[in-house]
Parts: sequence; structure tokens; C-alpha cells
Amino acid sequence: MKIKLLSAFILLTALGMNAQTITESDLKEIRSSFTLNPATKAIQNALTTDENIKSLALNRDLQGKIDHFFKYRVTVKGITDQKSSGRCWMFTSMNVMRPLAMDKYGLDKFDFSHNYLYFWDLFEKSNLFLENMITTGQTSMDDRAVSEFFKSPVGDGGVWNLYFNAAEKYGIVPQDVMPETAQSNNTSQFIKILNERLRKGGYDLREMTANGKKATELRQQKKVILADVYRILALCLGEPPTTFTWRYKDKKGDIKELKNYTPKQFYNDIKPADYSPENYIMIMNDPTREYYKVYEIQNDRNTVEGVNWVYLNLPNEDIKKAALASIKANEPMYASCDVGKQSNRETGVLDPKMYDYESLFGVKLEMEKKARILTRQSGSTHAMTLIGCDVDENDKPVKWEFENSWGESAGNKGYLTFTDSWFNEYLFRVVIHRKYLDQKAISSLKQKPILLPVWDYMN
Repeated sequence: MKIKLLSAFILLTALGMNAQTITESDLKEIRSSFTLNPATKAIQNALTTDENIKSLALNRDLQGKIDHFFKYRVTVKGITDQKSSGRCWMFTSMNVMRPLAMDKYGLDKFDFSHNYLYFWDLFEKSNLFLENMITTGQTSMDDRAVSEFFKSPVGDGGVWNLYFNAAEKYGIVPQDVMPETAQSNNTSQFIKILNERLRKGGYDLREMTANGKKATELRQQKKVILADVYRILALCLGEPPTTFTWRYKDKKGDIKELKNYTPKQFYNDIKPADYSPENYIMIMNDPTREYYKVYEIQNDRNTVEGVNWVYLNLPNEDIKKAALASIKANEPMYASCDVGKQSNRETGVLDPKMYDYESLFGVKLEMEKKARILTRQSGSTHAMTLIGCDVDENDKPVKWEFENSWGESAGNKGYLTFTDSWFNEYLFRVVIHRKYLDQKAISSLKQKPILLPVWDYMN
């Protein structure tokens, strides 16, 4: 610890800053700023007694002022539940396609197997990690990219392009064909074990590289590691089918059957004809970077051959116009946001003034979106389906609606309502068909993407 403190002092000195300790005079001045008057004493009593700070900061002026009615709303039915897993991006991607499946097969109720595609997502992420270990085998362990790879070899998280990559390669199946398991519903324990095996495997591949082993030997060892990965996944999630038979009852009450179907057939039967990253564009509101530019995050994918996370950065007003047009056309959208900020999970309402922490603590906390992103105070944490918009007399948005994947008990029977001002501050990205973008945005898509590193703060 002493060595670390000395190093920090040397760094500050090198930067031309004289590091100063807290003196008795400083401490006396700081302590005198805290006056325990009756009002402050009441706040202290509340905070030291009630562990739920959010309930104490709840802005009563907002309660009951925001309803859950929308002039424009996509036709959706049924709420999914990702349980204790980080698969929101997968649930959201599938929730966008769920109405298509229900319409095609004449169903009142339907869901895809998230467990099936989750298996292949983790398997492919494992292969990509091991390939990165081979590629960077002669790079120092202190290299920032290598450190990033080892920090989390695989995980639940992702964005829409990961769904596209995995579904294009492996297809999808109905929920009944490969149901959830205890481990797919609560993923943390087996993911730790999987990452332990991958870190060992990655380290072994680096050691083999250091000992002069050939590429053929490295990739043979990679197959050995992947066999262990497959075993862990199959034991925890079950083994995914290559073909399946699915019997279902449509809304007319007729029993029907798909026999000896492949997951790829099922996927191709449901997806839109033009379903591809060329037509479904990820648009982002990132005020830290120039608008109307295309950005690509290096290595942010799950399959080696798949597409990276690529996004077009746009002002919020452009995103809103496109999103409203999509909702009016009855097309839901993949969207992601910083859901934990100013979010009332009981009422299902999100507004920037939902919780007044500044009044409770008597300190200034407000930062603009750019500053929150750069300081890591805010970032996209959760994906949901954007399905609704309410407008004023001039057709200008006043609030929006998400279809969530936390079950029917969360929020407003599984849905979340967020104000237009919350959209400005905490919504980050939307995947939308290019036909809803204006000409300036479409022209911007012709640019060569600006490549961002694997450790980028938007990752």
C-alpha cells in the first residue's frame, strides 16, 4: 500500500501538481460546514434509520401526475421474464420478433427459447476469447486489450448485433423445444466456473505460444478447451437440438405441428425478409462524440465471423422522429438505456426528477449527459423494447413506453413509462429500420466507421 501511495505522489509531482495532505486547519474548516441544526438532525435520523434512500428522496410532486396511456402504441402481447440473468439484449431482440411469430402461427401466446440461443452465444464468445488469446499470445499481459479480455472472458451482456450473429448462424426455436433451466435463470455461478476454465485455457495458450508451439498445435488445444466449454454448457443448460418437432394450439383451438424442423428454418420463416445490419441500424445518442458519424467498437461481437457493434451517432431529436415513425407503423424497436437512473420500479415511471437526492442531502449532484458518460456515472445498462409514444396537440412526444423483460410484477404490469425529458438524459441506443431515418442520417451511413478500442466506455 505504501508503494502505491508513493507512486501516486510521484505521478502527481511529475504532472506538475504538488500533492497536499489534509491538514488540521482544512479538517476544522470542513467540519464546521456541517451544522447539526433541527432540520439536518431530522434528515440524519431518517437516513440512519431507513436503509431505503430512494424512498426518502421520492419526489411527491410527481406521484400520480404521469399516466400510462399512449396515443401511439405497437401491438404487443405478453411479458417475458429474464429472471436473474443479464440476457436483456437477447430477450429484447426476440421480443421485437415475437409479434411476427404470433401472427405467422396464429397464436395468442408465444415465446422463443432464450436458453437455446444463450447456449450458442456463450459457446461462440468462448471461441472468440480463445482466438484473441492466440492472436495476442506474444503481447504483454499488461497490454490494455489483453487485460480487458481476461477481465471477463464471457458474460451475459450484449447488444443487438450479438443476437443477429448467433441467430443467423444457429437459428432460433420455440420456448417449449428448449426450456429454461435453473442455471439459465440464475447465471452467475456457472458463468464463474466457465470463466475460470477459459482463463486457464487462455493462459495455457499464451504459455504454448511463449514456448514456440505452432498455430496448428494452438488450435488443437483450443478444441480441447472448447470441448470442456461445451460440456459445462450442456450440463447447465441442456444440449441444443439440431432438429425439433413442435406441436402447438393456435388461437382457433386447432392443434398443429412443425415436424423435423431445423432452428435455421424456424428463424428464416419468422425474420423480416430484409433483416440485416444494412437495413436495421443501431442509432446512438452519445454527446461525447461527433454526431452524424459512424462508430465501430473493436471486437464487440460473439462470433469470430460476425459483425461488431456499429452505431450511427445522432442527436436525440433525430432519434425521436425516427422512433415515433416506427411506432406509428406498428414496428417495435430494440432500445437500451440507463434504466436504474430516476426509475420508480413500483409505479413503472421514469423521470429525471423522480428522486430528489439534492434536497435530501443538500448537495449538488446534477451533471449533463456528456459529463455523466465520461465520468462513468451513466451508461447503457439494460435493453427493452420501445413500443409506445404519447404526444401533445402538436404531435410532439411527451412520454414513451418500454416493454420490459422483468416479469409482470415489475413496473406497470411489466411495462415502463418514461417521460420525454428522461429520454433525453438516459436513453442511449435504438435499432431501427433505415426507412424511418431522414436523408441526412442515411447519407451518414456511407462513411467508413471510426474504430473504437475494446475498452471503450460505451462498451
